[in-house]
Amino acid sequence: MQRIWDVIVIGGGHAGVEAALASARLGAETLMVTLNLETIATMPCNPAIGGPAKGHLVREVDALGGQMGLAADATYLQIRVLNSSKGPAVQALRAQSDKKRYAEYMRRTCEEQPGLTLQAGMVDAIHRTPDGLELVTAEGETLVARAVVITTGTFLRGKCHVGLSNYAAGRYGEPSADRLSESLRALGFELHRLKTGTPPRVAADSIDYAAMEEERGDADLLHFSFEQPREQKPQLSCWLTRTTPETHAIIRANLDRSPIYAGTIEGIGPRYCPSIEDKVVRFAEKDSHPVFVEPEGAEQDLMYIQGCSTSLPADVQEAFIKTIPGLANARIVRHGYAVEYDCIPATQLLPTLQSKVCPAMFTAGQINGTSGYEEAAAQGLVAGINAARLALGHEPVVLPRQESYIGTLIDDLVTKDIRDPYRMLTSRSEHRLMLRQDNADQRLTPRGYQLGLVPQARYDRFRDKMAAIDAELAWLRASRINPNSAQAARFQALTGDSVDRSLTLEELLRRPNVGHHALMQVFGRDLSDVPREVAEQVEIQSKYEGYIKRQQVQVARQERLENKALPAELDYYQLKGLSREAQDKLSRIRPLTIGQASRVGGVTPADVSLLLVYLELKPNTPQPSGK
Repeated sequence: MQRIWDVIVIGGGHAGVEAALASARLGAETLMVTLNLETIATMPCNPAIGGPAKGHLVREVDALGGQMGLAADATYLQIRVLNSSKGPAVQALRAQSDKKRYAEYMRRTCEEQPGLTLQAGMVDAIHRTPDGLELVTAEGETLVARAVVITTGTFLRGKCHVGLSNYAAGRYGEPSADRLSESLRALGFELHRLKTGTPPRVAADSIDYAAMEEERGDADLLHFSFEQPREQKPQLSCWLTRTTPETHAIIRANLDRSPIYAGTIEGIGPRYCPSIEDKVVRFAEKDSHPVFVEPEGAEQDLMYIQGCSTSLPADVQEAFIKTIPGLANARIVRHGYAVEYDCIPATQLLPTLQSKVCPAMFTAGQINGTSGYEEAAAQGLVAGINAARLALGHEPVVLPRQESYIGTLIDDLVTKDIRDPYRMLTSRSEHRLMLRQDNADQRLTPRGYQLGLVPQARYDRFRDKMAAIDAELAWLRASRINPNSAQAARFQALTGDSVDRSLTLEELLRRPNVGHHALMQVFGRDLSDVPREVAEQVEIQSKYEGYIKRQQVQVARQERLENKALPAELDYYQLKGLSREAQDKLSRIRPLTIGQASRVGGVTPADVSLLLVYLELKPNTPQPSGK
């Protein structure tokens, strides 16, 4: 008798790993089918995790019970805080990871996960069945699942380009999945073509590091996961250099040999991570661009040349790399290349990442038009959760955009007609002061616990932390410093600020140059009594209380729109007064709520007002599910 899996995950990249682990941890019998078990969670581009907005995603994945943060903490080569001189909303962790050890860690985690089976293979076709979906592999095997998560990355009709030469491949040295695209079209999906790229890798011993600026990791014990590591690992340096006018001259002279400018590539490339030839053309007024030289592993003799993604011919890459300070004698071990691939415009999905045309199917990662490991992991986690819940007969889960960057990411994908690879940015969230990386656990760990992804012991530690924050805030509000007191004198000696009237410690903490530790010293408290993460939260909540409250009012106003559901069968062409553009866009995207409709491109405030009037006349509209 044919076995029916609860969930089958196609692909073993960063989206596939999180989807498969989440599904299995929720009790669904899960199968991951991937081309090569040796390349699970590999890092084909820069082996780095985090950065602005991306680091926020990693912390949110961790807060919900995902794996990426733990893997990054276990395998980093260097870790530091970016934007440390700016406010907490845009500060972000970034780690340079050991490429080999990161993949080994994730593969071992998958192998040891109860309820998860790994299988090497390529899926060629998907068919609907009464039980869910039937998958046919290249070897002719038939697999059946109640729900399927597709996380194929760059492999759907993947084509690699170096100069004017190209060949079928999902990425360097790996075959493309050519037949699955046609199967998806047959199921009713619209497909779109995108392109990404990678730079040359250079032998570490061929680089003159003295000609570059050294970038060290931070001395503090830093971590993505809220399950904190006990000790910091030794760190390797990264290096900063720049392109030169000579670099740009060589690139300009060979643009006719670039597949981007020769018209060989049809896919649309990433706006926020352009190739070096794109930078030279688009920013012609600049005579240099930053280049970061970063290690791929502690035991690997390869350096990643970040900032020089290219698909120029090999001889051109050899020539322009040598014009960059520190790389005059560089030995390229692997040339850069571009890869183009099929994706599914994500407006064909619900906010659960469930397909509108094939309800048993979910998609996550680059197939949804995103770029980046972190964006893929975040989607994979949500898709895995909802695929498992569908298979087990539970209601779906939607993460609202006002609650998380993950929610913002998915809402943007399913609502906005995005046609170039999407990258998460802090500016994409209108609620970024509330959606900081430091409070991801406060926002999402209770939800992860309710879902069954956060274990009891971890949730108990989270509750202890929250109790400690509340106790410390209570102390700040109850304690006062009076003028001319001994505490006032100590306060002035420590901070340089004076106390001219009786003030609570919370009021004093709102001053820009006053820190929590200084107030503890004023009252003779042992600094070790309050954990760093507790002190950090106390300080942020006190200093930014007014701004946070204003943003909470905005969120509450927006939630009123999010709670007004639109009928699934609504014929927008029958609503008189809607602009034709709004009718077209709303009919195509089928937003679930007024809030989502307000974010559809081409829908004006007047259109939203008309929709609200319509709902007033239709009081029995069902409310949105999955909240």
